[in-house]
Amino acid sequence: MAYDFDTIARDYDRMNRLMTFGLDRCWRKRAVKEFSILNSQFSILDVACGTGDMCLLLARQGCTVTGVDLSEEMLAVARHKLAHASVSYSLQLTPSPTVLVGTPPNLGGEPECCASSTSLHTQQVHSSSSPKLGEVDARRADGGVCQGGVCLRLADAEHLPFEDEAFDAVTCAFGIRNFVHLEQGLKEMVRVLKPGGRMVILELSTPDSPLVRPFYNLYTRHIIPWLGSRIAGNREAYTYLPSSIERFPKGAAMMDRLKAAGGREVKQRKLTFGVCRCYILVK
Repeated sequence: MAYDFDTIARDYDRMNRLMTFGLDRCWRKRAVKEFSILNSQFSILDVACGTGDMCLLLARQGCTVTGVDLSEEMLAVARHKLAHASVSYSLQLTPSPTVLVGTPPNLGGEPECCASSTSLHTQQVHSSSSPKLGEVDARRADGGVCQGGVCLRLADAEHLPFEDEAFDAVTCAFGIRNFVHLEQGLKEMVRVLKPGGRMVILELSTPDSPLVRPFYNLYTRHIIPWLGSRIAGNREAYTYLPSSIERFPKGAAMMDRLKAAGGREVKQRKLTFGVCRCYILVK
């Protein structure tokens, strides 16, 4: 069973930087390079988007990004991050009615978000952390992805609320090992991907090298839980982290699952001695 990420959302970014020595940022940038074309016409779904780091990175490349996550607290952190980064964004926490939140006024209007077109209401939204946000109107959407920025949406990755072949690309960074039903989640991600489109998955992994593995085990099983206890005040969450990495399929086992989900071409790249792996699927 996946951990409740609402409980660690506020410390999530700080712990990520600390645990990976900042390498998580490099790994995300490496994953983005797997897309040969990134422009304003490129629509990307970021599954298990968490605090929005991948959404922000892709939006700065000029893409239209839709980020989905099951944790409201994670999305709250992402919303705050995007607002202060001056990236146009919107937020949907419930399927209907839909309220779009965000968009600093100097960016020329809020993007339209994928949402139900019924029972939409207009509501004033205020953010104490970002006074520039001001008032935002809920706007009708036609069922497509948001345009011109980032759309954040509370949604289940195993039952994505999008039509078939809705996105040019799909990403998932450090979230797929938390899926309760991995095969179902992969099938959903492939379902919403256009034919010929790419899905890029980043996930932590246990290294294969017998020289690296003992140091990795010491760090993940003892030092990371200690850091979680001292810094985030939550040893349980950071004990779950290494155990979830060890249980998750890697290498050939993961690529077999990607092929079964509908991948025409599947490959992997080992990053930093295999501590992180990048899986690439072409539909």
